[in-house]
Amino acid sequence: MNDAVREIELADEAATEALGGALATVISPGMLVFLHGQLGAGKTTLVRGMLRALGHRGPVRSPTYALVESYRVAGFELHHFDLYRLTDPDELEFMGLRDFLDGNAVCMIEWPERGRGMLPRADMEIELRVSDGGRRARLCAHGGGGVATLARLNIK
Repeated sequence: MNDAVREIELADEAATEALGGALATVISPGMLVFLHGQLGAGKTTLVRGMLRALGHRGPVRSPTYALVESYRVAGFELHHFDLYRLTDPDELEFMGLRDFLDGNAVCMIEWPERGRGMLPRADMEIELRVSDGGRRARLCAHGGGGVATLARLNIK
Protein backbone atom coordinates (compact mmCIF):
# COMPACT_ATOMS: atom_id res chain seq x y z
CA MET A 1 0.00 0.00 0.00
CA ASN A 2 1.07 3.52 -0.75
CA ASP A 3 0.85 5.65 2.44
CA ALA A 4 2.55 8.81 3.67
CA VAL A 5 2.49 10.43 7.11
CA ARG A 6 3.21 13.98 8.24
CA GLU A 7 3.03 15.48 11.75
CA ILE A 8 2.47 19.20 12.32
CA GLU A 9 2.50 21.23 15.54
CA LEU A 10 -0.40 23.70 15.81
CA ALA A 11 0.22 26.41 18.42
CA ASP A 12 -3.37 27.65 18.59
CA GLU A 13 -6.76 27.86 16.90
CA ALA A 14 -5.39 30.19 14.22
CA ALA A 15 -2.73 27.61 13.32
CA THR A 16 -5.45 24.94 13.03
CA GLU A 17 -7.41 27.21 10.66
CA ALA A 18 -4.20 27.88 8.72
CA LEU A 19 -3.70 24.14 8.24
CA GLY A 20 -7.25 23.97 6.88
CA GLY A 21 -6.43 26.86 4.56
CA ALA A 22 -3.32 25.09 3.32
CA LEU A 23 -5.31 21.90 2.73
CA ALA A 24 -7.82 23.91 0.68
CA THR A 25 -5.06 24.74 -1.81
CA VAL A 26 -4.23 21.09 -2.51
CA ILE A 27 -7.46 19.14 -2.02
CA SER A 28 -9.61 18.29 -5.02
CA PRO A 29 -13.16 17.08 -5.70
CA GLY A 30 -13.57 13.38 -5.16
CA MET A 31 -11.44 13.30 -2.03
CA LEU A 32 -12.63 11.69 1.19
CA VAL A 33 -10.98 12.89 4.41
CA PHE A 34 -11.55 11.41 7.86
CA LEU A 35 -11.12 13.68 10.88
CA HIS A 36 -10.21 12.04 14.19
CA GLY A 37 -9.85 13.61 17.62
CA GLN A 38 -11.59 14.06 20.92
CA LEU A 39 -14.35 16.62 21.41
CA GLY A 40 -12.85 20.09 21.15
CA ALA A 41 -9.68 18.96 19.37
CA GLY A 42 -10.28 21.35 16.45
CA LYS A 43 -11.89 19.22 13.74
CA THR A 44 -14.53 21.81 12.85
CA THR A 45 -11.94 24.60 13.16
CA LEU A 46 -9.85 22.81 10.52
CA VAL A 47 -12.87 22.58 8.19
CA ARG A 48 -13.68 26.26 8.84
CA GLY A 49 -10.15 27.15 7.71
CA MET A 50 -10.64 25.15 4.52
CA LEU A 51 -13.98 26.77 3.79
CA ARG A 52 -12.69 30.29 4.42
CA ALA A 53 -9.74 29.67 2.07
CA LEU A 54 -12.19 28.39 -0.56
CA GLY A 55 -14.21 31.61 -0.34
CA HIS A 56 -17.06 30.74 2.05
CA ARG A 57 -17.96 33.78 4.16
CA GLY A 58 -20.99 32.52 6.09
CA PRO A 59 -21.07 30.64 9.37
CA VAL A 60 -19.42 27.24 9.71
CA ARG A 61 -21.07 25.13 12.38
CA SER A 62 -20.35 21.64 13.52
CA PRO A 63 -22.97 19.43 11.86
CA THR A 64 -23.42 17.43 15.08
CA TYR A 65 -27.22 17.53 14.95
CA ALA A 66 -27.77 17.80 11.20
CA LEU A 67 -25.11 15.09 10.49
CA VAL A 68 -24.03 16.95 7.33
CA GLU A 69 -23.61 20.55 6.19
CA SER A 70 -22.93 21.19 2.51
CA TYR A 71 -21.18 24.21 1.03
CA ARG A 72 -20.74 25.30 -2.59
CA VAL A 73 -17.20 26.68 -2.89
CA ALA A 74 -14.65 27.22 -5.65
CA GLY A 75 -16.77 25.42 -8.24
CA PHE A 76 -17.46 22.27 -6.23
CA GLU A 77 -19.29 21.10 -3.11
CA LEU A 78 -17.69 20.37 0.24
CA HIS A 79 -19.74 18.14 2.55
CA HIS A 80 -18.87 18.31 6.24
CA PHE A 81 -20.16 15.31 8.19
CA ASP A 82 -20.20 14.77 11.94
CA LEU A 83 -21.14 11.20 12.80
CA TYR A 84 -20.80 11.60 16.58
CA ARG A 85 -24.54 11.12 17.16
CA LEU A 86 -24.91 8.28 14.65
CA THR A 87 -26.37 5.27 16.48
CA ASP A 88 -25.99 2.70 13.69
CA PRO A 89 -23.74 2.79 10.59
CA ASP A 90 -26.74 1.66 8.49
CA GLU A 91 -28.21 5.15 9.03
CA LEU A 92 -25.68 6.38 6.45
CA GLU A 93 -27.48 4.39 3.78
CA PHE A 94 -30.79 6.03 4.69
CA MET A 95 -29.31 9.52 4.53
CA GLY A 96 -27.98 8.86 1.02
CA LEU A 97 -24.26 8.64 1.72
CA ARG A 98 -23.55 7.22 -1.74
CA ASP A 99 -24.94 10.38 -3.32
CA PHE A 100 -22.48 12.50 -1.34
CA LEU A 101 -19.55 10.27 -2.35
CA ASP A 102 -20.21 10.75 -6.07
CA GLY A 103 -16.64 11.82 -6.88
CA ASN A 104 -17.62 15.43 -7.55
CA ALA A 105 -17.32 16.75 -4.00
CA VAL A 106 -14.87 16.85 -1.13
CA CYS A 107 -16.20 14.97 1.90
CA MET A 108 -14.80 15.74 5.35
CA ILE A 109 -16.05 13.26 7.96
CA GLU A 110 -15.71 13.73 11.72
CA TRP A 111 -16.03 10.60 13.87
CA PRO A 112 -15.73 8.19 10.89
CA GLU A 113 -15.38 5.21 13.24
CA ARG A 114 -19.14 5.55 13.88
CA GLY A 115 -19.73 4.69 10.22
CA ARG A 116 -17.41 1.67 10.16
CA GLY A 117 -18.40 -0.82 7.50
CA MET A 118 -20.35 1.74 5.49
CA LEU A 119 -17.55 4.15 4.57
CA PRO A 120 -14.95 3.52 1.88
CA ARG A 121 -11.28 3.99 2.66
CA ALA A 122 -10.30 7.64 3.05
CA ASP A 123 -7.79 9.36 0.82
CA MET A 124 -6.47 11.06 3.94
CA GLU A 125 -6.96 10.79 7.68
CA ILE A 126 -6.22 13.69 9.98
CA GLU A 127 -5.91 13.13 13.71
CA LEU A 128 -5.93 16.19 15.95
CA ARG A 129 -4.64 15.84 19.50
CA VAL A 130 -4.32 18.35 22.33
CA SER A 131 -0.60 18.88 22.97
CA ASP A 132 1.03 21.28 25.46
CA GLY A 133 -1.63 23.99 25.16
CA GLY A 134 -1.84 23.68 21.39
CA ARG A 135 -2.66 20.85 19.02
CA ARG A 136 -0.73 18.28 17.07
CA ALA A 137 -1.98 17.13 13.68
CA ARG A 138 -1.07 13.76 12.21
CA LEU A 139 -1.93 13.49 8.52
CA CYS A 140 -1.89 10.02 6.99
CA ALA A 141 -2.47 9.83 3.25
CA HIS A 142 -3.59 6.64 1.53
CA GLY A 143 -3.27 5.71 -2.13
CA GLY A 144 -1.83 7.73 -4.97
CA GLY A 145 -4.28 10.64 -4.79
CA GLY A 146 -3.96 11.08 -1.04
CA VAL A 147 -0.16 10.78 -1.08
CA ALA A 148 0.14 13.28 -3.96
CA THR A 149 -2.14 15.71 -2.12
CA LEU A 150 -0.09 15.46 1.08
CA ALA A 151 3.15 15.94 -0.90
CA ARG A 152 1.78 19.25 -2.28
CA LEU A 153 0.78 20.53 1.19
CA ASN A 154 2.89 23.58 2.00
CA ILE A 155 2.80 24.23 5.73
CA LYS A 156 5.39 24.03 8.47
